[in-house]
Amino acid sequence: MHQSVSTGLSPRQLTIAIFSAVVPFAAYTCIFAFRKAFNVAPYEGYTILGIDYKIVLVITQVAGYMASKFYGIRFISEMKRVGRGRLILLLVAISWLAWLLFALIPPPYNAWSLFFNGFPLGMLWGVVFSFVEGRKTTDLISAALAVSFIFASGLAKSTAQWVMQSLSVSQYWMPFTVGAIFILPLILFIYLLEKIPPPDKEDEALRMHRLPMPAQERKQLIARFLPGLVTLIIIYILVTILREVRDSFMADMWRASGEEYNAATFTATETTISLVILVMIASMIFLQNNYRAFVLTQIIMLLGFIISLAATIGYLQQLLSLYSWMVLVGLGLFMVYIPFNSILFDRFIATFRFSGNVGFLIYLADSFGYLGSVGVLLTRSIFRVQTNWLQFYTQLVLISGCIGIVATTISIWYFIRKYRQASAHQL
Repeated sequence: MHQSVSTGLSPRQLTIAIFSAVVPFAAYTCIFAFRKAFNVAPYEGYTILGIDYKIVLVITQVAGYMASKFYGIRFISEMKRVGRGRLILLLVAISWLAWLLFALIPPPYNAWSLFFNGFPLGMLWGVVFSFVEGRKTTDLISAALAVSFIFASGLAKSTAQWVMQSLSVSQYWMPFTVGAIFILPLILFIYLLEKIPPPDKEDEALRMHRLPMPAQERKQLIARFLPGLVTLIIIYILVTILREVRDSFMADMWRASGEEYNAATFTATETTISLVILVMIASMIFLQNNYRAFVLTQIIMLLGFIISLAATIGYLQQLLSLYSWMVLVGLGLFMVYIPFNSILFDRFIATFRFSGNVGFLIYLADSFGYLGSVGVLLTRSIFRVQTNWLQFYTQLVLISGCIGIVATTISIWYFIRKYRQASAHQL
């Protein structure tokens, strides 16, 4: 199962790789502003069915995102490679319209509009990633794309804070206003996305030709790797829950700590994490052996759980400041989360040499990940857990860290064993 392909990059390949990294990064950064900006506002003073209004908003948006991921298992995996730019614009426009309804309808009766914000946005990762998968340089390109939502989350929050403080925009009009700031740059970057050249013959030789996956092929893939895929999905559920709570309630955690923060705080923490993750994942481009890269990626994920767990124990023991803990636990979290959305499944396909696309695998994991997020948020609300978001999150990290270390170790063992069986069968 060894692939002998040139490991060097021609000047043209390098130019295309850089262009293909910068443009999706910028495009998804703009897209993210339509989803995450609202989390900065407190939205206090209302309840729905006895549940805090802001928690209802987060759950409603995540539920829309989750529904989109389940729908996307089929839609993204079977998507043709034409008209994708228009599709991105249409989906973003629907999500932006939902923010207009949120601003026009008085609270708390506007909460339902967030479902229609989350649903179209849930499709966009798969559409954007389809422009860059299956290339010799996908590790570099997808690393830039994947870290965009770490950086973009911080930028969206900082922009939202600035819009409310400097422009005196209300918390209800703030999400629509942030969208207005990012819509024109987004149109430009969508135009540039369509200019990215498709994978060449060398890309296809190394990483397999990427094709739409009909239902029968999806079933065969799941049957072939069921235990490993289940383990990976469990891991992804854990980090999706951690990421959603962190993203949605980071400002609330700072408020609960009593420490001062400002608009630049969110960008500062997320930019630091983005740069470290970008270098870590992009450096995988130098490891052309797909099997070794696939295993190494899972080892990085294992280290991510260890870092998050150790940092949280250190913070609870007052050995780390809140800022240092936020950076380290975020770094560990994204060392697990980013590979799923960048190189893990791309290397998986290339290692085991089957035709298909990354979109199916990402959306399979994403759908259950967001189902877990909705479940945790609902459980906390229904059972009225009497802890603030900072205390709640530290407990989540401790539990997820322990489970994640065990699950990732099992996953590494399973796929090493599976690869050796496949190699022996070929001999």
